[in-house]
Amino acid sequence: MPATRSRTANWHHSLQQLHERNGALEISLPAFADAGGDEQGQGRNLIWRVRILNLTEEEIIVELPSALGQEIRLQDGVELIAIVAIGQNRWMFKTTVLGSANARLNASHEINAMRLVMPTHVERCQRRQFYRVSTVGLTLPEVECYPLLDPLSVIVAETANRLEIQRLTDGNIAGKITPDAPDPDTRPQIGPLAKSLLVNIGGGGAGLLFEPDNRMLFERHRAFWIRVNLMPHIPAPICISARLRHTHIDSAQRIYAGMAFEFGHSPEHQQFVVDQICRYASLLQREQLKRASQK
Repeated sequence: MPATRSRTANWHHSLQQLHERNGALEISLPAFADAGGDEQGQGRNLIWRVRILNLTEEEIIVELPSALGQEIRLQDGVELIAIVAIGQNRWMFKTTVLGSANARLNASHEINAMRLVMPTHVERCQRRQFYRVSTVGLTLPEVECYPLLDPLSVIVAETANRLEIQRLTDGNIAGKITPDAPDPDTRPQIGPLAKSLLVNIGGGGAGLLFEPDNRMLFERHRAFWIRVNLMPHIPAPICISARLRHTHIDSAQRIYAGMAFEFGHSPEHQQFVVDQICRYASLLQREQLKRASQK
């Protein structure tokens, strides 16, 4: 049996191993292009890592996705894209939310959970195309990442970011800014730009993927200012300060950087970021269900 076929045939065993190790499944809501179908109209796929709580012949039970500690509810019948990732091996498949469940972690602790359809087959991702197979592909959000030179300088920049997104979301096409509001282009004291992709988002931070030539960036800096592009659903990049927690190199020599979000200088910005992520998930679900009803 060819190696690729063998690895694909054993995916269910790998899923079981992942569960036994208290591992996570990666899930994402499909994102569609708008009616124009141009590049700017293409939605981006947020990927959440959700712990596998139980497996049956027909279902995968996982914890709910979250944003900075706030659970994100996914509606029954919503389709998801899921990834089983172990080391450099990845399998991708489509699944559907069957409904909610309660999962007992121990004798005294029970958590909210979500039931997903167990697939009958999966496709193995190529090592250089971790998020694409023949039947489905993910478009990861682009992230601008800057070394943060003065953490205190984020306060005014975060205020400007909140006001700008709120103005655009409210449809204020006149573009007027109140006299006491900062310029929407206000940025903190930052270093040179490094571009990356958002490969997952979790309870308190995110994973970013950088090209190999950015390696020196993490030898010199630990604090960063990031701008996450979820347009057109969120009308402007979401700006967040973050601190580097760890890095590792993948098989293509790209750099995976684990970042922890920081809101110590501007606690109100944390709820704003949570609201935008939850709103994005809600918009993608609404878009999907609307398309399904029109078929």
